[in-house]
This record gives sequence, C-alpha cells and structure tokens, in this order.
Amino acid sequence: METLIGTDIDHAAALLSRGEVVAIPTETVYGLAANALDPDAVLRIYEAKHRPRFNPLILHVPSIKAFGLYAHEIPEACFQLADAFAPGPLTFLLPKRADVPDIVTAGSDLVALRIPGHPVALELLSRLSFPLAAPSANPSGYISPVTAAHVLQGLNGRIPYILDGGPCTVGLESTIISFRDGGIRLHRYGAITPDDIKRVTGVYPEEAINAHNAPDAPGQLKSHYAPDHPLYMGDVKTLMKQHAGKRIAVISFMHGYSNPEPSVSFVLSPAGDLHEAARHLFHALRNADAADVDLIIAEEFPGEGLGWAINDRLSRAQFIHRT
Repeated sequence: METLIGTDIDHAAALLSRGEVVAIPTETVYGLAANALDPDAVLRIYEAKHRPRFNPLILHVPSIKAFGLYAHEIPEACFQLADAFAPGPLTFLLPKRADVPDIVTAGSDLVALRIPGHPVALELLSRLSFPLAAPSANPSGYISPVTAAHVLQGLNGRIPYILDGGPCTVGLESTIISFRDGGIRLHRYGAITPDDIKRVTGVYPEEAINAHNAPDAPGQLKSHYAPDHPLYMGDVKTLMKQHAGKRIAVISFMHGYSNPEPSVSFVLSPAGDLHEAARHLFHALRNADAADVDLIIAEEFPGEGLGWAINDRLSRAQFIHRT
C-alpha cells in the first residue's frame, strides 16, 4: 500500500466512510482515525499501530451536542468545562451508551470524548455521519507525531492517506478527566491544567491511579512515548557525569549544557515558556532519537502548569520504565 499525503478533506471523508483508516491533524498531535461505530474499522487502527487492544481510544466528535449520543449521566461540570475549553485539548471520560463498540473502550464502561480544536479536523467531522476513534498516529509506544511527515515515518505503507493540516499547535496529547461523587479525577496531564479546571468549576481534580495493564483512559501504559535510544530524566549535569564518554543528546527547558559538551542539544524554550516547550517536545525527541548518539538525557521540567504534562511524557519515555 502506498501512503499518500494531501489536503483533500473530501478524499479523507470518503476513505473513512469506506471503513479505512486515515491520519488526521488535531491541535494536540496527529491522530489515526476510523469510524468509531464500526468495529472492523477500529480494528484496523489497532493493526496499523500494533496497539494493545486493552488500551482504549478517544472518540472525536464535532460538538458538545454529540456527547449525549455516545454517553449518559453527563454532569454539569462537564458542560461548564466544554463551554470553557472545547473545541480544545480536553477529553472527558463518561459512562458510555450501548452503541459505542467495546473495542473502542477496551471493554470499559467509560468512553473518552473530545472535540478537537483544529479547523481541518472539525471540518472533516462535519462531513461525516459518525464520530472518529483516533489515538496518536504512530507505532504504539513510540513518540507521538506532530507533523504529517512524522506520521509517514512511522506508518508508511500501513495506511492509505495522511490529511495534512500543518504542524500541531499544542504538541501534547489532551488532558483527560472523569467525574465521580461530585469530584473531578485527572487521568492524564495535558494543556488544560488542574488550575484551569478549578478556575472553571471550583473543584481541584484529584489524580486518578490507573492500572497500567488495564487502563480506563488512553495514554496510561507504563512505557509510552518512548524513543528507540535509552532516555534518562533528571538532573542533566549529574546524568552527564554518570554517562561520561558516551555520545549524548540533551533535551532541556531554557538553558543549554556544554560542560561536558553533549553530542547534540535541544533547548525547548529559551524564553522559559512552558507552552512553547510542550509544542517542541515530541519534535525534539524525534530529532534526538535520529541523532548519532548513545542515549538521551532529559531535564526535569518545573512542577507547575504544563510542566506536569511534559514530565509525565518524559517519565513514560524513560529507559527504566520499559518492559
């Protein structure tokens, strides 16, 4: 199969309507999309990604009105947050309706729903009569793609079409939350922070503990977002001393490191902007993985705002976390 890249939304819609899988742009990362109501089409996502079938998928819809078609018992806080942040990088775990196939939720009673904040994705959804199941468009466990070229690198020959919408503007997967007993639970850190959620609802979310081998939410596998090279996260100077004599790629927040000099250095935001750093993270990870190095060292980012999300992705990419 030859994988093509283009900007033809009608062609993408036609392929999806025939049960094919298509890579699509979102503001977070590129997604590998299929008709969420067609179990055979969803199965093609798992096959293309080599994704474990116990790992649930996010269901993408065009508006908050569609939530009621696929979920029930939707609390007021969900509508408040959707009004504030949707379309955008926020995913809601809600009790699913029976017509959502179990293969989408990996057997869970909860379905993950999101309204993507990318004009191309929204236009595509407006032309379809079904929602799209869409995890990140990369081989399972590898670094998420933030350009169409990244998708081609990982899935060339496995899918028919990549709908090119330019580079992703957020660069990290969405925040995932659920609701229980009047509270809000945080299943994955993302661009919408706990402080953002509290500002809208008055409730600060508690961090949920998901089983890595049977997650309720997407993106919870213990080893995830991982490059092929070993990655170590922590104090850069200490780690460089521990690995002296090796060729090292360093990923850092604001400042580069030159003593000892790494083989290659990626500074994600010289201005100290966590949003800019998040946008550049996966691109830097891919470039570091492609460099002629023995290992990658990543600085721990500030434990606030988007820093939590960046640290979450780096911790799942660490060499010591792989199974």
